[in-house]
Amino acid sequence: MSRDHLKGATAALGPTYDADAPFLELLARGAAAEAYDRPVLLARAEGGSGERIAALEHAKLLALRVRSELEGRRRREAELSALFETAHDLAGPRDVDAVLQAIVQRARSLLGTDIAYLSLHDPARGDTYMRVTEGSVAARFQQLRLGMGEGLGGLVAQTARPYVTDDYFRDDRFRHTTTIDAGVRDEGLVAILGVPLMLGPHVIGVLFAADRRARVFEREQIALLGSFAALAAAAIDTANLLTETRSALAGLEHANEIIRDRSAVIERASDVHDRLAELVLRGGGVHDVAAAVSQVLDGTVEFVETAPAAAVEASRAEGHAVRHERDWVAAVAAGGELLGALVLRGHPGLDPVDQRTLERAAMVTSLLLLARRSAAEAEQRVRGELLDDLLEARDRDPRLLRERATRLHADLDATHVVLAARLDAAAPDADQEAAARRRLWSAASHLAATRHGLAAARDGGTVLLLPLEHGDTATELARRTALHLGTAVHEAVTVGASAPVRGLAADPDSVVAAYAEGRRCLDALRLLGRSGDGAAAEDFGFLGLLLAGDRDVAGFVERTIGRVVAYDERRGTDLLRTLDAYFASGMSPARTKDELHVHVNTVAQRLERVGRLLGDDWQSPARALEIQLALRLHRLASPAPH
Repeated sequence: MSRDHLKGATAALGPTYDADAPFLELLARGAAAEAYDRPVLLARAEGGSGERIAALEHAKLLALRVRSELEGRRRREAELSALFETAHDLAGPRDVDAVLQAIVQRARSLLGTDIAYLSLHDPARGDTYMRVTEGSVAARFQQLRLGMGEGLGGLVAQTARPYVTDDYFRDDRFRHTTTIDAGVRDEGLVAILGVPLMLGPHVIGVLFAADRRARVFEREQIALLGSFAALAAAAIDTANLLTETRSALAGLEHANEIIRDRSAVIERASDVHDRLAELVLRGGGVHDVAAAVSQVLDGTVEFVETAPAAAVEASRAEGHAVRHERDWVAAVAAGGELLGALVLRGHPGLDPVDQRTLERAAMVTSLLLLARRSAAEAEQRVRGELLDDLLEARDRDPRLLRERATRLHADLDATHVVLAARLDAAAPDADQEAAARRRLWSAASHLAATRHGLAAARDGGTVLLLPLEHGDTATELARRTALHLGTAVHEAVTVGASAPVRGLAADPDSVVAAYAEGRRCLDALRLLGRSGDGAAAEDFGFLGLLLAGDRDVAGFVERTIGRVVAYDERRGTDLLRTLDAYFASGMSPARTKDELHVHVNTVAQRLERVGRLLGDDWQSPARALEIQLALRLHRLASPAPH
């Protein structure tokens, strides 16, 4: 009913209802409880009679009772709506993590608490661990584990009953521990409510709502959180049942696959014969053969130059593929020369037809290797000469450089990465070291040929110039190259990569600078004990400032905390100062609020905003270290205050 309608109804009732009129008006507009004292105070100020004041007092009490009843109904309606929405989520094909996150979010919103969180029981360790949090800002709190009977949550899990405290640190009904108290203190919590998550008679976890100030939780709020806990338990139970069902279906599918595979053995044998013949006719390579056989045998087949000696010798002597542990090995030989082996990885069970397929592939591989060895060696030399010229900038005519590259199926106008590769293990003598370097150069040259790049032996290692595909990064390319070369030579190979470079034909000097950067990354990897790995300068975070030639401090600060700086400048906030105080206070919100002289809720809200700007992992050790360095560099680069 509108305010005007209420006034009209009151006037029609006559003077008997004069005392009710102002309170009906307040009810109509949803005024605060404090406003209901004003008509009484006004009547007293105007010298109203005792009878009128008594009537107003009586009307006020009735109006407040009606207001309380309306508020209770609205609150209950909101609670039932939230419970209905959560139950609806459970009925849909949602991920259990998303459902649990929605539950804690709605519990926090309806109870009006600073934080809500949920812990689950770990049967293996006999305790509970944090699964979902909402509103938490302290890393140590988010990683807490509560043993049975430890802390308020441990008491809830042990007794299967809800517990509530309006002042956690003064409550001695449960056992306090140093670890749990430290996490609660970091989060700044005071009042905590916990209810059990039950599946039948068993407690599987605890749902919490907590405030960073003293607070008394009402009976209705405890019941509401218990309802959310029941929904959370149902979500977990449903997810477990779904997982078991999927596992059973996967088992049935696996059995069907075995039946289909056995019925198709002869068909696969015919198929591989046709595939290998086609590969030879269209000029396929060794790795094409391995890929084709991998597909036919439903496994991973690799051509390797070195394999377990006993298995290779047995295969060459018998003329058949032999089993070695969980692999199958087929020697690739021509006359008396051993060229390598085809290895079928992780496939211990192999029927006779598939075994003959692997042996036939080894024979085709030996023919391809002999036919192309001479051509490959000549092409490798030409590729190495072109890369040497780029590194030494001997031929600066862009047209000639492009023509030479085109004959090698390389495009110098594309974006490339220069990679410096080196073997890590020291050889016992000079001859073995030279042989290892030749194997590395051969593997790198083959990789460059298949990737339309260039490779050359240089400075005791190998340098590669490989094109960077769209969506790829220098880091990913370096790691793949390290893995590929290490697998090919059966030794750890470390690879340092430059940043992407463009326009190589027009600016050969850029190749020289990129090679120097790649070598610096290579040296840094070895100094950091990351032999056998691959990386680019960007991977070292602030250490990249030491490796980079131009010390891009501004770029590092922008990448690390630029969004926070921009937010402060745009909104006039103090997120940067809050971050400084937070790290200086040992990442404790409670101590940070003392440093900044603000309420702990203000600190929590600012840190939540920082998390949305920098990402959820901003408090991890590596990110936190880079953020602290960026903060210091930002202060040093900022003009001093006048």
